[in-house]
Amino acid sequence: MGFGDLKSPAGLQVLNDYLADKSYIEGYVPSQADVAVFEAVSGPPPANLCHALHWYNHIKSYEKEKASLPGVKKALGKYGPADVEDTTGSGATDSKDDDDIDLFGSDDEEESEEVKRLREERLAQYESKKAKKPALVPKSSILLDVKPWDDETDMVKLEECVRSIQADGLVWGSSKLVPVGYRIKKLQIQCVVEDDKVGTDMLEEQITAFEDYVRSMDVAAFNKI
Repeated sequence: MGFGDLKSPAGLQVLNDYLADKSYIEGYVPSQADVAVFEAVSGPPPANLCHALHWYNHIKSYEKEKASLPGVKKALGKYGPADVEDTTGSGATDSKDDDDIDLFGSDDEEESEEVKRLREERLAQYESKKAKKPALVPKSSILLDVKPWDDETDMVKLEECVRSIQADGLVWGSSKLVPVGYRIKKLQIQCVVEDDKVGTDMLEEQITAFEDYVRSMDVAAFNKI
C-alpha cells in the first residue's frame, strides 16, 4: 500500500485520484491517518489536483489540534491504494517506516488516553454551549374575525372585551372593522400566540363567552412564525 513518492508529481496524482471519492485518508472524520500523509507532503498540491488540494487545506486547518485527532499514526505504507508501494523519502520499506514512528512510540496507551480525554472535554463543552442556547419557541400569527349580533352592537365595547382576554403566550396586535353587509361590521383582530400555551379553541371559547356582544368567531388566517 502507499501513494508512491508523495513529494513527486506522480505521487500527488495518486493521492488526488485516491481522494476523488473520499474526504479523508481513512473513515469519515479527520484522523492520525490524515496527519501522517499530510506531513509527508512537502507543500500544497497544485491547483489542477483539486481533490488533493482541498484535502490538504482542510487538514491544515487542524494544525493546532492534530495531536488530538483520533487514531494512531502508522507508517505511510499502511495507507493508500493497495496496488501502490510507498516510496516517499528514500523509498523506505514498511519495516523502516515502523521504526520512524515516534509520535506515540511506547506511549500508545498513554497518548490514546490523552486523545480520549480531549475528545470528552470538547464534547462536554459542546453540550454545555448547546444547553445554554435559548430554546426556539414555536409561535403563530392568527387573524380572527369576531362577528357581532347586529348593527346595534357596541363594537368598541366588543373589542375591549376581546382584548381583555389575557394569557401567558398571547399578545394582541392591530385591529380594524370590516363591513359584512346590512350595516353590520365585524372586528378583525391580529394576535401572536405561543403554540404550546394558546390555541384557537381556547380563544374561541373565551371570546364567544362575551355573548352579549359576540355572535361567533372564525379564524381568517393562521401562519407559523
